[in-house]
Amino acid sequence: MTSFDSSPTLTAWRTLLALVVVLIMLATTGWTAIKHHRGPDGSREAVLAAWDHGWFDGRRLPSRASAPGVLAAFFASLGPSGQRRLADEHPYVVGNLDGAPVTLRYRANRAALGRSLAAERGRVADRELSADGHHEAVRRMNRFEALMAKDRHILAFDPRGKGRVAEVFGDLEKADRVSVVVPGVDTNLLTFQKTARRYSAPVGMAESLYLAERKAAPATRTAVVAWADYTAPSGVGIDAATGKLAAEGSLRLAALARALPGDAPVSLFCHSYGSVVCGVAARRLPPRVTDIAVAGSPGMRAETTAGLRTHARVWAMRDADDWIQDVPYLEVGGLGHGADPVAPEFGARVLSAAGAVGHTGYFEPGTESLSNFADIAVGSYDSVTCAPADQACRDGISGTEGV
Repeated sequence: MTSFDSSPTLTAWRTLLALVVVLIMLATTGWTAIKHHRGPDGSREAVLAAWDHGWFDGRRLPSRASAPGVLAAFFASLGPSGQRRLADEHPYVVGNLDGAPVTLRYRANRAALGRSLAAERGRVADRELSADGHHEAVRRMNRFEALMAKDRHILAFDPRGKGRVAEVFGDLEKADRVSVVVPGVDTNLLTFQKTARRYSAPVGMAESLYLAERKAAPATRTAVVAWADYTAPSGVGIDAATGKLAAEGSLRLAALARALPGDAPVSLFCHSYGSVVCGVAARRLPPRVTDIAVAGSPGMRAETTAGLRTHARVWAMRDADDWIQDVPYLEVGGLGHGADPVAPEFGARVLSAAGAVGHTGYFEPGTESLSNFADIAVGSYDSVTCAPADQACRDGISGTEGV
């Protein structure tokens, strides 16, 4: 019998398994070429540099990388009028600072959207632009116009490359419970909201969850953040099979969680590759994050819930028709995302996803997956529906919490 204990042989087998992971993922989902993002807009880089080297009322502006608490203290020292002046002077920066007052970020992002809209209108009018470039400029222009609607609250906005954005539904500052929706692959400015397959996009997911929460607990003030403020993989290729983008996104997600106003409990609802982001972020999350729920997960880059090193309850669900179940649940040489979160040995509380129908149906109205999400979001743990194989998913949680 051949021994596999020798180091060279073991390395070879690990390399082979890594290739198998990629090939199976591509075979089950179809090849999507890795797309290169457009370079950063020169004028925007100048705007960022102006902040990095800028002063305001005789003081040096803080680093954009400062901790949320440091930034919150800085803005508090300015007073309302100073905050508004700074936001008007530096909208692209203030609108994306975790630690800046929420309403100030809304103001700044509206101004930033206005400037970006004007720039896209200029591109649309450029007769030297290629047909593909013109088409993209029109789409971006339409997206910016939609995001500027008076009833929308944009918490983050970055038009560089494929773009990042986050939007709030409800009153984030007065909420009793806060939810954050973390989406997966192919999430960017242009896919942030969809007309067809509405509930497969971040805006539709968050709107659906917000309405379900209000139905589940009418007396509870809730807020939901559609969080597409990280660079997601484009298609199911190498980026989706590795944790690099998840690691970068996890830092942004943890910063958001630390910067949310108030002290209301926070729940994360993580779909597909978004669950990888949540898994990597888990150990960095503040105590107010009480629940992490994943749906259609390719893994959380951990072998068990203990490996996540989080105090939060971990929930998982997967529809029987979700193709993600065919992806190998292992991690070899940096490829793959580890154990299956709905497997008993992982240790998550496994929920029913009845009615979800496939990989993108978890936020569809009328599904058990959505009602389970809403019950978790408002703290109605006694009301969740466990998966048939895990009728004990509610065990150890005493009654309804936080409602």
